[in-house]
Amino acid sequence: MNDAQPLPQQPPALRVMPQPSDANVHGDVFGGWIMSQVDIAGSIPASRRANGRVATVAVNSFLFKQPVFVGDLLSFYAEIVKTGRTSVTVEVEVYAQRMRLADEVVKVTEATLTYVATGNDRRPRPLPPLE
Repeated sequence: MNDAQPLPQQPPALRVMPQPSDANVHGDVFGGWIMSQVDIAGSIPASRRANGRVATVAVNSFLFKQPVFVGDLLSFYAEIVKTGRTSVTVEVEVYAQRMRLADEVVKVTEATLTYVATGNDRRPRPLPPLE
């Protein structure tokens, strides 16, 4: 099955290459490691929109579409899809460039997460108005 596709045109929020410590003995990267990287990537546009601290309040959906291997170059694309009074919902798509086959790019994960803007007291606060 060939699911190869081009990378999205916008710049990624995060790029990282998993290391052997991020995988099992067979070189398959742990799903939990990918989830943590998705959370980091999603928090970047959320914290920009909130103009400060955010906390993850929900993982609305998370789908692993293809395996990730040690040595894959992962690109995380994050886009705000919804805002509320205090919350920011972000969609994250993850693509792997299989380094052993430079032309192969596959979508490996997609997720939707919700963050809430928080103040210094770690309590929810309203999002600042858009300028």
